[in-house]
Amino acid sequence: MAHPGMIRTIVGIIGNIISLGLFLSPIPTFMKIIKQKSVSDFKPDPYVATLLNCAVWVFYGMPFVHPDSTLVWTINGAGFIIETVYTTIFILYSPGSKRKRIFIILAIEAAFFAVVVLVNMLAFHTTKTRTLVVGIICIVFNILMYASPLTVMKMVIKTKSVKYMPFYLSLANFLNGIVWLIYSLLKFDINILIPNGLGALSGLVQLILYATFYKTTRWEDDDDDVKSRSEVQLSNV
Repeated sequence: MAHPGMIRTIVGIIGNIISLGLFLSPIPTFMKIIKQKSVSDFKPDPYVATLLNCAVWVFYGMPFVHPDSTLVWTINGAGFIIETVYTTIFILYSPGSKRKRIFIILAIEAAFFAVVVLVNMLAFHTTKTRTLVVGIICIVFNILMYASPLTVMKMVIKTKSVKYMPFYLSLANFLNGIVWLIYSLLKFDINILIPNGLGALSGLVQLILYATFYKTTRWEDDDDDVKSRSEVQLSNV
């Protein structure tokens, strides 16, 4: 019989692979930006937000905050690097005003992260307390990041069209949530369970909407606009 720790490791590795695929999914958007040498109407907000989210989760996965969470900080560390590359591309190809805005947001995020780290390391002296405090921050951030998928789902219901919600992205989000939900149950971790339980539910609702409105979708309309809208959503992990 397989050891629970080994099963948890295998599940975590699968979760890392799926999550990495989600982090890499916006590559077509950035290839387009590089080719055009312009960010056009693409927004940096999802990528900048995910950058901070990954940083906080990396801190959560550190052994002095939440021991035995190697697979949490590895994937979020990879995500942090990937989102840094995306953000750098945005900075390089954005006009002056938008570039300034990105720098301001990054400065605010860096200051916030520094405060989180300093307060936890200086004020709290046990991994149990640090896990509680950082875990709450992680949960809040993840819940806030579900705002974008909710906007897309609202659009699908309103237009009765799933063009704005790529099927494989919805499926990947659902599977990602399920895998990390299982991971959190194998060695109970409520801070991973809550956001990924909500993520799995969000992915399930998206799949149900896709099945419901697939036949009423007019695929030939506004293909370029749809492509842009779909791509910009791909970083909302």
